[in-house]
Amino acid sequence: MSGNPAGGNPAGGAVVQEDVDDDLHATFVRLEREIGLLLRRSRAISARLARELHPDLDGAAYGLLALLADAGPLRASDLVARLGLDKSTVSRQVASLVALGMVDREPDPADGRAQVLRPSPDGAARLARIRDVRRARWESDMSDWPADDVTTLADLLGRFNRLGEAREAQAAADPADAGEAVTTRR
Repeated sequence: MSGNPAGGNPAGGAVVQEDVDDDLHATFVRLEREIGLLLRRSRAISARLARELHPDLDGAAYGLLALLADAGPLRASDLVARLGLDKSTVSRQVASLVALGMVDREPDPADGRAQVLRPSPDGAARLARIRDVRRARWESDMSDWPADDVTTLADLLGRFNRLGEAREAQAAADPADAGEAVTTRR
């Protein structure tokens, strides 16, 4: 039997593992804080960008129009699934974007009974102008970053977003498992 009451490595292996666990936990605490800050800023920026698109739009409309520009044409149900928003929220935003001439509805070529949404020429042009200005700002703000750091940030954010998309798809497939798992530590 080992003389170590903790049952770990007498050379301190259990203590080293605990230190690694504590460091990793502290890193996730920091990550949660940074992502929370990013999300709060993102909501404020989306609201501002939506007003730049049109003074009568709210923040959710910007993301919806951007998704249509990037992945469209899409059905409203696709927007609900991809954005993880409530159906009534998406419906209200789509109606607003259509009424303001920023989005067009068209028959779905795969199912004539359904409709797909796409940015109107005016909506696409407004969105492109805003995105160009925003990218120029990021280029200016990050001009002293090494190109590899910018590439790494883009790659990691893409990877993180794919993780979120997979979680949303899983939640849509199994609504009973849609809640965030709450775990405790120690």
